[in-house]
Amino acid sequence: MAQDQIGLSRRGLLKGIGSVGLAAASPRTFAASETYSAEQPPDTSPSPVTRIATPFALGDVDLLDGPFLRARTKSQGYLLSLQPDRMLHTFRVNAGLQPKAEVYGGWESAPTWADIHCQGHTLGHYLSACSLMYGATRDERFKQRADYIVNELRDCQVAGETGLVSAFPEGNGLMATVLSGKKYTGVPWYTLHKVYAGLRDARVYTDNPVALEVLIKFCDWAVTATAPLTEEQFQKMLEVEHGGMNEVFADAYEMAGDARYLALAKRFCHQAILEPLSKSRDHLDGLHANTQIPKVIGFNRLYQLTGEKNYLAASAFFWKTVVMTRSFVNGNHGDEEHFFSVANFSEHVFSAKASETCCEYNMLKLTRMLFELNPSALHADFYERALYNDILASQDPDTGMVTYFQGNRPGYMKLYCTPTDSFWCCTGTGMENHAKYNDSIYFRGADSIYVNLFIPSVVRLRPGVSLTQTTQFPEAGTTKLQWKTDRPIEMTVYLRHPHWSHVAKVKVNGKSIVESTQASSYIELKRVWKNDDVIELDMVMELRAVPLPGSERIVAFVYGPIVLAGALGSEGIPPHGDLNANERLYGSVLNTPFAPPMLRGEPATLVQQAKPAGSPLTFTLPASGSADSVTLMPYYKIAHERYATYWKLT
Repeated sequence: MAQDQIGLSRRGLLKGIGSVGLAAASPRTFAASETYSAEQPPDTSPSPVTRIATPFALGDVDLLDGPFLRARTKSQGYLLSLQPDRMLHTFRVNAGLQPKAEVYGGWESAPTWADIHCQGHTLGHYLSACSLMYGATRDERFKQRADYIVNELRDCQVAGETGLVSAFPEGNGLMATVLSGKKYTGVPWYTLHKVYAGLRDARVYTDNPVALEVLIKFCDWAVTATAPLTEEQFQKMLEVEHGGMNEVFADAYEMAGDARYLALAKRFCHQAILEPLSKSRDHLDGLHANTQIPKVIGFNRLYQLTGEKNYLAASAFFWKTVVMTRSFVNGNHGDEEHFFSVANFSEHVFSAKASETCCEYNMLKLTRMLFELNPSALHADFYERALYNDILASQDPDTGMVTYFQGNRPGYMKLYCTPTDSFWCCTGTGMENHAKYNDSIYFRGADSIYVNLFIPSVVRLRPGVSLTQTTQFPEAGTTKLQWKTDRPIEMTVYLRHPHWSHVAKVKVNGKSIVESTQASSYIELKRVWKNDDVIELDMVMELRAVPLPGSERIVAFVYGPIVLAGALGSEGIPPHGDLNANERLYGSVLNTPFAPPMLRGEPATLVQQAKPAGSPLTFTLPASGSADSVTLMPYYKIAHERYATYWKLT
C-alpha cells in the first residue's frame, strides 16, 4: 500500500469519521498465578473506535520557509552525516556476523554505557527518523537508508534464528535473563521498543514489505518468549522502564491482524499505572516521567482498537493532570526526569535538570492521539505551546544537535549532544522530532479541515484541492489561507482561536465575517469555497507574566504562546564549539559562580514597564543587581548563552 494511502501510523485501518462513543468490550483478566497461552489467545472482542479527526499523510503537507522548515533542514543534514553500519555494529556481532564498521560512542558504546543496556536504541530512532523524513520530503536518500537498515536487520534476524534482534553487549542472552526473573541492570525492553517502532515506521512511511516481515518475526519471538510468565511475573517485569511496548504490539495487531499481538499489548499494560489513572487518581509523585508517558500512549492506542473505556479514562486523565497541574511554562515537566509533588513546584523550578526533551516528544504524541478522538482547542493550544517552547527550542540552530534537559536554573544554558559521542535518549527522539513538523498542522474531519497551527505550509486535501497558509507567526499574530481548487468545494474550515488571544477576527476575501471572543475554541466557517478564496485570521498577541503554580512571586514571561527568556550573555562559558560534553556543562558552566540580574516589583507592573527592543518578540525590562536591565527574547531562539526563564521577584 502506498504511503499516502496509509497516512500516519495512527490511521491504519480506521478510516471512518464519526462518533467516539462506542460500548466498551469486556476485557479478559488473568489471575496472578495464571499463565498465558500463546497458541490460544484470549477472546479480546475488539470494537475499534472511529475517530472524529484524522491526520493528513506526511506527504500531503509541505512546509514553506520558516523556523520549522529550517530546523528540519538542519536535522536532515545530521541524519545524512551518520553511518548506519556503525549503528548496526553490535546487531551484527550478536547475530554472529562480521560488523562492517566500528560502533559509535556514548550510549552506543558498551565499555562506557554497558550498565544501562541502551545499545541499539539509536538505530531504532534513526530508522524511524529516516522513515519520517522520507514521508515528509520524498527525499530518496532517506528511503535508501531505511531500506538498507531493514535489510541488515533481516540478515541479523535470519542468522540469529530466534526472531530477536538486539545490540546488547551481553548478546541476545540478556533477554533470557530478563524473562527468567533473575536480577539484571538496565532497560532492555525500552531499547527493544525503539527497534520495534523503527520497523513499524519503515513499513508505514516507506512502504517497505520487508520491514513488516522482520517486525512480525520479532513480535512472534516476544509472544513465545513471554508466554511462560505468570501475570504476577509479567507485572513485576513491567516495573522496569519498557517504553511503549503495549503501543507497538497494538500497532502490529492492526497491521497483521494477529490476535496474539493484541493480547500481548494488553499484557504489556502496567496495571500499577493503569488502574489508578483509569479511576482519576494521581499517583505520579516520584515516578520516572518518561517511563510512564509511553505506557499511557499505549493505553490510548488500545482504546482506539478495542473501545475499552478504562484505557481512554486513564490516558485522558493523565494528560489533563500533567498538562494542567504538573507543567512548567514551556509545557514540559519534571526534575531530574521524575514527577514531583504539585505542592513543591518552587523547590524544583530552578533545577538545571528539568524538562527532559524525551518527555515532550511523548506528550505531543499523546496530545495528538487525544485530539483525534476529541478535537479540542485545548489539545491544540498545548501542542502549540510545547512545539515552540520545547521541541523547536531543543535544537542547536547552528549544528542541528539537540538537548537532553532544558532547565530553568537562572544562568543555565542549553547543552547539546555531540554528533557521534552522546546518543542520549533525547538524541534519538530528537532525530524524530524535527522530521515530523508537518504532521499536526491540519487534521481532517467529516467534510471539514481543522487548522491547528500557524505554520507556513501547503496541505493537499484531495487531487486538485489545496490550501496554502502564509504567515510570519509568531512574529505577527496573523495568518492567511488561500484555496486552490479545480472546482467549487463545500467544506467546513475550523480555525483555532487560541487561548492566548482574547479576540480573533476573520475575513474572507477581504470582508469581515466573524469576530470571536471565545478563546480556546474553533471558529467554524462553512461555505462553498472557490479557487483563490482567501481566509485571514487576525489574533491579539500580548505580553503576560505567568506565575509558577503555587508561587505568585515566581513568574515567566510570554508573548502570545511564546516563552520569552532573559538573554544573559556568555560569561564563564567556553568558546562556542567547545560545549558539547556533559563534563563541560556541569564543570565549566553550572559550577562557575554567576549572578543573574534581579527583577523587582509586581508582575503587572513589570509587564507595563517592558519596552520593545527593536527585534520581533524582544523586550527590555528594568533590573537590578548584576545589570540594570534585562533583554527578553523568544526562548526557542536562544543558543550558546546563559538564560533565565523564571524570575523570583524581589
